[in-house]
Amino acid sequence: MPDLGNLVNVAATQGNPIDALRTFLQREEQMEMARRTADMRFVGYVLELGFDCAKIITSDPYKIAVGGIPRGSFLIMTPTGANGGAQAAPPHFTLLRVTGVSPTPLSNQVQQTYFELHKKSMPELDVWTQSELQWGALDCDVLGMFYANPANMRELHFSGDVNNVVSAHRYKVFAPDEALLKLIVNGMVKPEQQAAIGNLRTMECGLFSNGAITGIEVSISMKDFKGCRTAMFGKTRLGKSNVVKLLAQAMLDATAGDNSVGQLIFDINGEYANDNPQDGNRSIRSANEARCQVYALTARTGTPSRPLRLNFYEQPAACLEVLASLLDQDNQRSNYIRSFASVSLPDLGDIAAMSESDRTRAVRKIQAYWACLNKAGFRSDETRLGALRLRATQHVQGFDCHFNSQLRTAAYVAVRNGAAAPNAPANLDQLQSELEVLAQFRREDPNNALFTSSSGRPVFDAEMTALLDFLSPATGSGPSVLRAYQQYHAADAGNFQTEILQFLDEGKTVILDLGNATDSIRRYFSNLLSTAVFGAQETKFVSNNLGNRYVQLYFEEAHNLFPPESKDLTGVYARFAKEGAKFHIGMVYSTQSPSTINKELLAQTENFFVGHLSSQDEVKSLARVQIAFSGVEDDILRAKTPGYMRMLTMSHRFVIPTQAFRFEARPTAGAPATAPAQG
Repeated sequence: MPDLGNLVNVAATQGNPIDALRTFLQREEQMEMARRTADMRFVGYVLELGFDCAKIITSDPYKIAVGGIPRGSFLIMTPTGANGGAQAAPPHFTLLRVTGVSPTPLSNQVQQTYFELHKKSMPELDVWTQSELQWGALDCDVLGMFYANPANMRELHFSGDVNNVVSAHRYKVFAPDEALLKLIVNGMVKPEQQAAIGNLRTMECGLFSNGAITGIEVSISMKDFKGCRTAMFGKTRLGKSNVVKLLAQAMLDATAGDNSVGQLIFDINGEYANDNPQDGNRSIRSANEARCQVYALTARTGTPSRPLRLNFYEQPAACLEVLASLLDQDNQRSNYIRSFASVSLPDLGDIAAMSESDRTRAVRKIQAYWACLNKAGFRSDETRLGALRLRATQHVQGFDCHFNSQLRTAAYVAVRNGAAAPNAPANLDQLQSELEVLAQFRREDPNNALFTSSSGRPVFDAEMTALLDFLSPATGSGPSVLRAYQQYHAADAGNFQTEILQFLDEGKTVILDLGNATDSIRRYFSNLLSTAVFGAQETKFVSNNLGNRYVQLYFEEAHNLFPPESKDLTGVYARFAKEGAKFHIGMVYSTQSPSTINKELLAQTENFFVGHLSSQDEVKSLARVQIAFSGVEDDILRAKTPGYMRMLTMSHRFVIPTQAFRFEARPTAGAPATAPAQG
């Protein structure tokens, strides 16, 4: 008959998931009394116990009864009552994770017995010898303790340590049943905005014995991902993108009622924007058309999208790098083209901090670059270019290079058959014409003293010379080789930033289809839009208008954006790592190896999904930055099944081995299935 203490505990913890432990232990006691050993979940006793690890002894019949005890599986350890019965204290248990097989004090004698038996051709064992040989020991990590919160007994708590360690004989060890496994896996997950991500899978082997418990769903709370950093690690083709799609869809589902989270997906393979066979001939976009908007460099049949373009005039430094990659990709490698592609243009924002001489040279190089674009036929908006306030001095600004008057006069006389120098250029056509004259004059009379300034420096340095030679080459087609890339340009391209920020503010998912883009184009859009998102969220924060508005960014091949040795602590990606949470900016980044990612970002990352890694250095790097992965390194190295992930979220205090569901595109519940196509 239960005593008064037990009755009080039962009443106090009603409605607490920990009650499953009381039911479990009562059932185990009944099975033991009925001698129904094959139906019990009991696996053994504690041989040795510390605060961090434990060694348990078990026997073959116990292991068979529970369907086996694979490495990585969870066990629970409970103290017995003073009379040897069920625990009288408030319900609690210590969680163990099996890490390997351990020798017992009798291991040498057991090996000697087996040796003698094999020498004798392994005769049938007598019952006494068999009983002795079937005992063994397992090493376990102590992960922590589940218990009822003393301040509120109906609330489940978990601690990463244990409150006490007593003599080993005071404990029993069990394999948890279905109810306790659900508590272990999902008991601490925030109840709001939950989504099922997969099933608990403690081993890669798919062969299960009778007594094994399978089909335990693993849940996550999307609150853990809002404004937080999430890492996806693992070799290619092993399910990283699949999990990213599950997260993106779960966020759409979780925010269907309030549209509080906008998502920006940099889709480098086109698999989020376009229907594809691996997702059931659908995609996130087609399943959620009312809440998704695609921007594409190249429109694809069957995928409604808006054009994604660059303004090659307004971002000279980044866009010349893009042009260089496109020229290289198309094998345009003449010497004068390679010289043009190797020019380093300054960012417009960096010019003001230069000395006057350096400012002048920097502005003239940008003007020469503009002239090349103009000659290639790239459309421009000269009013917008004027608003950029390109300026070195009161004379060298806008479209006016303001070269020495003697140089201009000599150039026009020589090239234009004695014509007088016109007024200073006031538009792109005039700028192009003037630089073409100077380029030809320099080519025909390279040693003219006018090409040396009063300070003794050449008027045209090596990079300016490369730009002039490209603008007006002695042989070759010059800027006309750039015409093939006009498809990536629009004079009003900056407007798409405003559109995308508006869509994100409305809680929509924006997918940038970059499937046929070069790495430099991908970096360009990543930098441009990441900076725009950060600025918009920072402005809301400063003006106290942030509220419950979040933005989630999704990056693949993240090692290109967050290199491990980067010392830039002021760039937008470094600021994401340090300040993103404050401004309600979350991100999901994917790459193959933890060591290829900036350590500052890794240290700030809250959620992890880790598939197969093939290098011991990689798993050690992961365990160093996130201690929860210590103890599962061998499993990460060995398991290669697609979708088999070791998961750790803000709600989980220990790693959950999960077989992720296969993503199947489906509409958000309660949301309209289709929407009018735009653009």
